Amino acid sequence: DELSAENWADFYPAARRVALAAMRRSQPAAARLLIETKAPAESAEVRLSLIELIRIGLGSEDAPFLRSLSADRSGKVRELAGRMLAMLGEHGEGGPDVPVAELAGFIEEGKAGFIRRRTTFGPAKTKSHAQEQRRAELFELCNLVDLAAQFGVMESDFITGWQFGTDNNADTLFSRMVASSGSDTAVAHMADMLVAEGGKHVFRALQLTPRLDNRRKRVLVRLILKQANYLGMLNLAESLDAGWLDWDDLTNGQVLPALRSIIGGNDDAMRQGVHDFLEMMGFLATATAATRLIEDLVAAGLPPASPSLGLLRLNAALTENLSQSDR
Repeated sequence: DELSAENWADFYPAARRVALAAMRRSQPAAARLLIETKAPAESAEVRLSLIELIRIGLGSEDAPFLRSLSADRSGKVRELAGRMLAMLGEHGEGGPDVPVAELAGFIEEGKAGFIRRRTTFGPAKTKSHAQEQRRAELFELCNLVDLAAQFGVMESDFITGWQFGTDNNADTLFSRMVASSGSDTAVAHMADMLVAEGGKHVFRALQLTPRLDNRRKRVLVRLILKQANYLGMLNLAESLDAGWLDWDDLTNGQVLPALRSIIGGNDDAMRQGVHDFLEMMGFLATATAATRLIEDLVAAGLPPASPSLGLLRLNAALTENLSQSDR
């Protein structure tokens, strides 16, 4: 039976979440109404898990319900609702619970460019470990749209002006903020900007992958493979789809020479990195790419029975078995 207010108690909590997630994809308004009706009677932890499902198909029609949660008795629920409203481009109400003005004090505004002057934003130098901790807390608490408003700019303008490379910790915090509270437009803008610029900061876009469409995810993965400088960072990526990476994607750049060099070397730490990377490739690669990659790496000196090849071999074998069953 389909989950409803009448049979709510007949479903286990995990089953309710599964049913509500499916309903959000097909009947988002009905799912929201059901959550709105039933969540108030649940514990804070359960309410949080139910309201989290509003992220699926999040749209402007969800805003009134999310605004109503500003009075929820759970701080975590209020924070989650605020994050989702920020994704819709709505500003928070401010106040002591969301000290965005304090966070703005940790950020310096500047100017760059001689002909075309542009506004830049970057982390101010912290003077103590306590300040670093407080800055991290504030990035977790505040939303991108509210921070940008403190400087009188839009989300995308703030992202464009952010000076990546000034402070690695601040870059990580900022990237997480964009991923967790930026609008869809802002998230896509940051990913496109980093990919267009290439270079050493492109891996920051990996933190955005849960919010990116499949096309952008693939462009990002291909670029990182081509540059081959941050292969280990691919493990940061989430929600990637399987079985699309072609052999041409692996030969278009420095990834294969880098792998061959590591396999032929004596650095155990680097070899462990290869193991993790090959597991990721076993998930992403097509069967043809998996087969050819195995052949290439064995020729480079990787033992044929190496556990590092396990997922690649499974990938190739499953497809081979499917092909035989179709005959």
